[in-house]
Amino acid sequence: MEDLHETAVLTLEAAKAALVVIDLQNGIAGGGRQAAPYTAAQVIGNAAKLVDAFTQKGAFVVLVKVSTLDGKDMVRPVTDSVSAAAGYPEGWDHIVPAIAEFKNTYTITKRQWGAFFGTDLDLQLRRRGIQTIVLCGISTSIGVDTTAREAYQHGYQQVFAEDAMTASTKEEHDYVCSTIFPRIGRVRTSEEIAAGLN
Repeated sequence: MEDLHETAVLTLEAAKAALVVIDLQNGIAGGGRQAAPYTAAQVIGNAAKLVDAFTQKGAFVVLVKVSTLDGKDMVRPVTDSVSAAAGYPEGWDHIVPAIAEFKNTYTITKRQWGAFFGTDLDLQLRRRGIQTIVLCGISTSIGVDTTAREAYQHGYQQVFAEDAMTASTKEEHDYVCSTIFPRIGRVRTSEEIAAGLN
């Protein structure tokens, strides 16, 4: 992907920043799904580096997963898009091992695309004095984008880890990262974000 940001060096104060990792769970990032421009393994690897950097600095890390009790708690709109019948195999909602191994993280369960609606994410961030959210995960154009728009409406500053997220197609990922995210935050690499955290 082309360089989307200005050359200004990113600086994040660990006490006022949180890393929010979207849907890096077995049923979504565990393999088998088409992903571009980065593979699920690449996203997990870059996200794990960010989780490590944030936890080492004592910053707040939120692991977001989507789950359901019986399928009736999920949104079910009538759509033009044909979706495969939803199946929920054992362990599909478990955070992938490379991310789950980190201690002192906070897990939020959502029932729809965005991580704010119907959860205590905003409450947990505000009680900790968080001003800036760093977002990563799968999918760029669904869970990450929806959460980013919700965060924008809640008044948070945002940074997007472009190489720690991916979508079903490169076109979806690139559109969101070049058109939407620059309007509501700053797009950076995971390496730049880790380096700017202090």
